[in-house]
Amino acid sequence: MTDVMDTAEGSPVAEREVLVKVENLKKHFPIMKGVFRRQVGAVRAVDDVTFEIHRGETLGLVGESGSGKSTAGRVILQIDTATEGSVQFEGKELTETTGNELRSMRPRMQMIFQNPHASLNPRMTVASIIGEPLKEHSDMDADGRHARVEELLTI
Repeated sequence: MTDVMDTAEGSPVAEREVLVKVENLKKHFPIMKGVFRRQVGAVRAVDDVTFEIHRGETLGLVGESGSGKSTAGRVILQIDTATEGSVQFEGKELTETTGNELRSMRPRMQMIFQNPHASLNPRMTVASIIGEPLKEHSDMDADGRHARVEELLTI
């Protein structure tokens, strides 16, 4: 058996911690019709998606406009509820997590939307953009943030 090598870390992916695990994820939106708003079908925005992201890896979700990328991200982050499937973050099942526990986890999860001009401020440097969540969600001082951003940019 051959291990898949992660070029960023130089170690077998199989040995690294699974950060995000998505299994059989589905999000279907009902199609309602008639006076009594009866369901006549469903739009299968996300249909049976499965993947793992190991610590240190990056996943880019690519597809045509309207193919379900943003919906998948919203369901993974629990902004929308899944029709079916499992989403685990650091071993915790997110589909069963609510309230304060989910709120406390959210600063460690982020989605960058497909329009980089709306997501990234062109007046900010890359380092400032990376440091912004640290400023918002941690108690690091400016020197600590600067050191952490520098570390992240050299990985």
